[in-house]
Amino acid sequence: MEIPGKDVEADEDYNPFEHRKLAHPTSDMDTLIHLLKGSLGSGILAMPIAFKNAGLFFGLFATFAIGAICTYCVHVLVKTAHELCRRMQKPSLGFAETAEAAFLSGPPSMHKFSRLAKAMVNWFLVLDLLGCCCVYIVFVSKNVSQVVDYYAEGTSFHNLHIRVYMAALLPFLIMMNLIRNLKYLAPFSMIANVLVGTGMGITFYYLFQDIPSVSERDSFAEISTLPIFFGTAIFALEGIGVVMPLENNMKTPTHFIGCPGVLNTGMFFVVTLYAFTGFFGYLKYGDETKGSITLNLPESEKLGQCVKLMIATAIFFTYSLQFYVPMEIIWNNVRHWFGAKKNLAEYSIRIALIVMTVCIAIAIPDLGPFISLVGAVCLSFLGLIFPAIMETVTFWDRPNGLGRFNWVLWKNVFMISFGILGFLTGSYVSIVEIIEGSSN
Repeated sequence: MEIPGKDVEADEDYNPFEHRKLAHPTSDMDTLIHLLKGSLGSGILAMPIAFKNAGLFFGLFATFAIGAICTYCVHVLVKTAHELCRRMQKPSLGFAETAEAAFLSGPPSMHKFSRLAKAMVNWFLVLDLLGCCCVYIVFVSKNVSQVVDYYAEGTSFHNLHIRVYMAALLPFLIMMNLIRNLKYLAPFSMIANVLVGTGMGITFYYLFQDIPSVSERDSFAEISTLPIFFGTAIFALEGIGVVMPLENNMKTPTHFIGCPGVLNTGMFFVVTLYAFTGFFGYLKYGDETKGSITLNLPESEKLGQCVKLMIATAIFFTYSLQFYVPMEIIWNNVRHWFGAKKNLAEYSIRIALIVMTVCIAIAIPDLGPFISLVGAVCLSFLGLIFPAIMETVTFWDRPNGLGRFNWVLWKNVFMISFGILGFLTGSYVSIVEIIEGSSN
C-alpha cells in the first residue's frame, strides 16, 4: 500500500462500494446470521463466572455497558475503513489493512509507522485466536473429565489430572488441523452449531429449575474481582475479528452500520443473550459457579452428561475454525522462506502451533483466569485501543476532522485509557489468580 496523492484523496466521487466485485455477495440477513455465528462462541459459557466476579445487578448493567462500548468501537472501525477506502481508492480493506492505510493517509510524521500498525493488528489477532484455542482445550478437557470420572469410579482412570486429558487431545487436534481447506471444515462447523444450540437449550432447562431468590446473591462483588469480570466479558462479547470480512462481502455495505443496521441488531441480540445467561447462571449456582456453566450441571444425570459431551465436541470442532485464521496470517508472512518445500513447512508449522497451544493449556489449566487474561491482553487492544487510534490518526489533520472542541480526540483518549486500564488491571489480576491457582 502506498501513500495516496492529494489528487486521489480529493476525488470525492470515488465510491468504494461501486467498485467491489463479489462473485457471491451476502444479503443483510446472511450477514446477520454470520455475525451471530461469529459472536456467539464459547464465551457465553463463561458469563456466569463473570457475573460471580461482578455481582448480580452490577454484572447486568456492566455487560450491557461493555456491549455498547464494543459495538461503538466496531462502528468507529467500519466508518474509518469506509473513509480510508475512498482516500486510497480501494474497494475494501481488512482490519490490518485499515490500520496501515490510517497511518499512510494521516499526518506525514505517522507514515513511517504504517507497517508497524499493520503488523501489530495481525499479531494481536494471532495471539487472540491462539489464546482462544488454548481456552478451548481447557473447556473440552474439563467437560470430558467430569463425565469420565463419573463412570470410571473405582478404576485407574478415576480422578486423572486435567492435564492428562489435554495431552490425550493432542493427536486428535493434529489430525483435525492438517485439513487446510476451509471448505472441508464447513460440515464440522454446522455440526458444532447444532450441538451448541442443543446443549445451551438443555442448560437453560437446568438453570430455570428451582431458581433461588435474587436476595441470596450479591448485587455487587468486591472491587478486586472486577478486572476478572472485565476480561471475561470482553472475551465473550468482542467479535471484532469477524467484522471487516463480513462487511467487505455485503451486497449493501451501507446497511451494516446503519440504523438499526445489521451490526446494531446482531449485537443487541448477542449482548442480551450473554447477559441473560450470566444473570441466571450466577443466580442459580451462586458461589459454586464454575469457569464453564456446563461444569455445574449434574454429573449423575444422563442429560447433564450429554450436554457436557455435546459442548466438548462442538468446541473441539470449533478449534479448527479458530486455528485457521492465525495459521493463515503466520503462513502468509513466512511462506517465502521455504522455496520448494512449502508443503512440508506448512504442515510442520501447523503441528508446532498445535503442540504449543496444548502446552500452554497444560501450563494454565485454570479456566476462569485464563479466559480473563486472553480478553484483557488481546481484546482490549483489538476492540478498544486500535479502533480509537486509527480514527484519531485518520482525521487528525483534516479540516474539522476531530469535531467541535476536538470532541473526537477526547472521546478516543477516553477509549484508549479505558482499554489500557482494562488491559493492565485485568492482566495483573488474572496472572495473580493463575499463579495462586497453580501453587495450590
